[in-house]
Amino acid sequence: MSVRAVRGAITVETNSAEEIWSATEELVREIVARNELNVDDIASVLFTTTEDLNAAFPAKGARNLEGWEDVPLTCAQEIPVPGSLPRCIRVMMHINTEKGNKDIHHVFLREAVKLRPDLANR
Repeated sequence: MSVRAVRGAITVETNSAEEIWSATEELVREIVARNELNVDDIASVLFTTTEDLNAAFPAKGARNLEGWEDVPLTCAQEIPVPGSLPRCIRVMMHINTEKGNKDIHHVFLREAVKLRPDLANR
């Protein structure tokens, strides 16, 4: 079994805790579904947000999911590159899997599809 990384991102309309948590749950659920994961497959998750999102930690949204209380989660802030996509939550989920890198389904939702259309449409 190998450790692989699954990328993903989602945007929100406003900087509110409820929207950040809801979007994070949506993104994580979609990554888990598309990659047919069980919570025990997940080694750790890194969330980042753009600097305009500071109302809540995305990790708290993931903690609302059943079985996620023991998954190591952390949050950080993206580099504020001028012109970058605003109000964006990104994730890098490390998973234990037999799949190869080409078999991983990365998930980009809403406006975040613009970040990696090559991966989002695979």
